[in-house]
Amino acid sequence: LGRSRGGLSTKIHMAVRGLGCPVRFTLTAGQKGDAPQAAPLIEGLPADIVMADTAYDSDRLRDAIAEKGAVAVIPNNPSRARKHPLDKHLYAQRHLIECCFSKLKQFRRIATRYEKTARNYRSMIALAATILWIR
Repeated sequence: LGRSRGGLSTKIHMAVRGLGCPVRFTLTAGQKGDAPQAAPLIEGLPADIVMADTAYDSDRLRDAIAEKGAVAVIPNNPSRARKHPLDKHLYAQRHLIECCFSKLKQFRRIATRYEKTARNYRSMIALAATILWIR
């Protein structure tokens, strides 16, 4: 799981498969929290390991991941009272989501948020993600 600023105060939240190909994404307002967006992204997707950054650290998400029978590899939020263990070797593989965002932002319309409406922007992200799968 990862997120990126899409310009004009929007965020792209994305679930990515093992080799860095986008599977599912959602577009939200920039001020929306990250953790509530994660559960719908992983719902119904098979996974052994779910990686995310600190912004996605919540008990609700960790419970949803455990229900899938997967391992949560999410760094603890500094304000968290109960700390969870983190496998740093697995977390090092999170670069795949960042690489996916980098590939998406090679499409100029995505990087500059050329599309003015959320509907059109979402469509361009879907088109770019499809192209990434074809490559």
